[in-house]
Amino acid sequence: MNLESINEILKDLKDWSYDQESKSLVKTFPFKTYTKNIAFVNAVAWIANKLNHHPDLEVSFNKCVVKITTHDEGGITEKDFELAVQIEKLF
Repeated sequence: MNLESINEILKDLKDWSYDQESKSLVKTFPFKTYTKNIAFVNAVAWIANKLNHHPDLEVSFNKCVVKITTHDEGGITEKDFELAVQIEKLF
């Protein structure tokens, strides 16, 4: 998928961006409490298993950074956008 296509689709995904270095869709989700953050992480894990497409998660006390890429394809595919849409529904 080329950069122009990626940026066009990202217009419909609030606050997601494309990191060219890691070839990933990225979004930081803020939380007021650690417990809410972990509940979100668990929900993301459940969706990822259901879709058989697993993001990289960076978890800290009050935020979770989600990075999505299709490693076997070496970049972004439709699967990445599908997962981002599902994750967005949680927040």
